[in-house]
Amino acid sequence: MMSLNNKKILLGISGGIAAYKSPELVRQLIKEGASVQVVMTDAASQFVTATTLQAVSGHPVFISQWDTRISNGMPHIELTRDVDAILIAPASADFMAKLSLGLANDLLSTLCLARGHDSNGVITPCPLLIVPAMNRQMWENIATQRSVDRLLKDQITILGPASGDQACGEVGMGRMLEPVEICEALIAFFQPKLLQGKKVLITAGPTYEAIDPVRGLTNRSSGKMGFALARAAVEAGAKVQLISGPVHLDTPLAFLGEIKRSNVTSAQEMHDAVLAHHDSDVFFSVAAVADWRVSNTAEQKIKKQSATDSPQFDLVQNPDILLAFSTASKNKPSFCVGFAAETENIIEYGKKKLISKNISLIIANHGPSTFGEDINKVTLIDAQSELTLGPSDKLILARDIIREVSKRLST
Repeated sequence: MMSLNNKKILLGISGGIAAYKSPELVRQLIKEGASVQVVMTDAASQFVTATTLQAVSGHPVFISQWDTRISNGMPHIELTRDVDAILIAPASADFMAKLSLGLANDLLSTLCLARGHDSNGVITPCPLLIVPAMNRQMWENIATQRSVDRLLKDQITILGPASGDQACGEVGMGRMLEPVEICEALIAFFQPKLLQGKKVLITAGPTYEAIDPVRGLTNRSSGKMGFALARAAVEAGAKVQLISGPVHLDTPLAFLGEIKRSNVTSAQEMHDAVLAHHDSDVFFSVAAVADWRVSNTAEQKIKKQSATDSPQFDLVQNPDILLAFSTASKNKPSFCVGFAAETENIIEYGKKKLISKNISLIIANHGPSTFGEDINKVTLIDAQSELTLGPSDKLILARDIIREVSKRLST
């Protein structure tokens, strides 16, 4: 999967110790299919060499606005031709201030002003994204925050900064995002904003029903599909509430701050958490919720008495989360998407679930074939049609599902 395939990225590097991460960022962007052209400031060359960046990018690196390698003597114009985005990482406090004031006294700042595509006399600005990196006092300084406000008003995208250890030995805001995070953010930037402004609720993973303090009833769901949908929804411009059962997965795109995550264990806990978000525009009920729980949970570990002696358990049915949500959304109607992990008769059982849950769409698959895997194949079932997607990577599949849901929302 190459999410930046055929994208042309101009990577600008300003002066700062975080520039040592720039070669790795170039490598990450190329790994995702992008072509990377590097432009540096003089100060940046004190931290990382043009030779290194030329080696990892495969293209000449430009520093001077008087560079004679551009035949017409206008590198600030020519280098932005046909570029899909300009990414400044790291962006120092000084460089952010210059951008916010429209100052242009070197190649990188000048091309940021000159960026754009000229089509029949109409200039379309090239997207500009900046990744701040500086000492925490510099970031918190009122002058820097004025620069941030001006840049945001100019519709320049700011990624980060993060909080953490800094080269000066202090800890706080101002640390540049890691290369893999910057790459993920750029990928998200290019995704169509099909759910812009929507509130999306997603459940993911298994639930766990205790038998005693050390044993329980659960299933093989890894949470990967639900977490992929959470990422795809954020990429599509949504605000996401992710309610997760016990899984070993990091919150996707957590550094963007668009996903709020709640961790639960049991089906009842998930039920209560879901119903607290009844004002969601879209609900993806992806979690593999245990249908039953033990009514007589032991307070202590149940000890084995003999080879033939087996404990007896009374099972009671857990609340039906999807049905409860689909019938209790009173403040505003929600588009509900259920998931059906089956072992047989996938389409038949999916259609029955669509009707019994009173929802808009069911996504059915063969559960044992996909639990814990990175690949999935699903069939989307609504009242009028069936559509099979995959097999493909779960993130690609999640983006396809978001596209299909957005189509239904628009109608």
